[in-house]
Amino acid sequence: MSDPAADTGYADPPPRMGFFTDTSVCIGCKACEVACKEWNAIPEDGMELTGMSYDNTAGLGASTWRHVAFVERRGPVPAGPGGEGGEPSPQGAATPGREEGELRWLMASDVCKHCTHAACLDVCPTGALFRTEFGTVVVQEDVCNGCGYCIPACPYGVIDQRRGDGRAWKCTLCYDRISTGLEPACAKACPTESIQYGPVEELRERAASRLAALQEAGVRQARLYGADPDDGVGGAGAFFLLLDEPEVYGLPPDPVVTTRDLPSMWRHAAVAAAGLLGAAVLACLTGRRR
Repeated sequence: MSDPAADTGYADPPPRMGFFTDTSVCIGCKACEVACKEWNAIPEDGMELTGMSYDNTAGLGASTWRHVAFVERRGPVPAGPGGEGGEPSPQGAATPGREEGELRWLMASDVCKHCTHAACLDVCPTGALFRTEFGTVVVQEDVCNGCGYCIPACPYGVIDQRRGDGRAWKCTLCYDRISTGLEPACAKACPTESIQYGPVEELRERAASRLAALQEAGVRQARLYGADPDDGVGGAGAFFLLLDEPEVYGLPPDPVVTTRDLPSMWRHAAVAAAGLLGAAVLACLTGRRR
């Protein structure tokens, strides 16, 4: 399995660290949003009504590095354990008095995916974006020149430029905290352990176990998103357990590295340039003979 830190050139890097977000136990408290803003001194946003239920920040952006979505769904209610045995009842699980087709909420805390193959790194001309020894992707704001190339390169629409600033901003997975052995602020603040931090390999095992438990309990719509190392971005460093299709949460169903065709494009460009140069040389030689 690919180790992005080792592939970048780090000698004997520590285990890859990341997030597993279990949306089935998210209660929408927004503690993660608040903790993220407080620790990283992120400017305020979300002070206006968006018309999107209780979702006041609307999506990830330069001033929202953690975004808690409130997705309102009306339709069939999937079967579930109903919270028996002291376990949290998954969102949308069948509960007493719940009618088929009743309105339900799917709440989920979204964040930068810290992709294994990150297109934002490929297009950054200044080196402002870099891969850390933990396999995460960080923007250095003092190096960013505000070119904006990374923004369309991200297949998830995570990176954004801040108004009045111009530079790119996104989640750093609290690089300053994890470098000293602390967990990221959002995971530390989460009261239900919906956001779990740790070595990515361990989190994938934990996620697979949780998924199996939910499906065995009858929550048939449960699925993992971003945990597959063979997906279009080589697997994410931040992945999720969802209770519906990815599109319901505003996530692309089949994300791919947007720069995957760059090598072949450069090869074709080099061949074309060589052909043009050869034609020009031939034309000059032919002209001199005449």
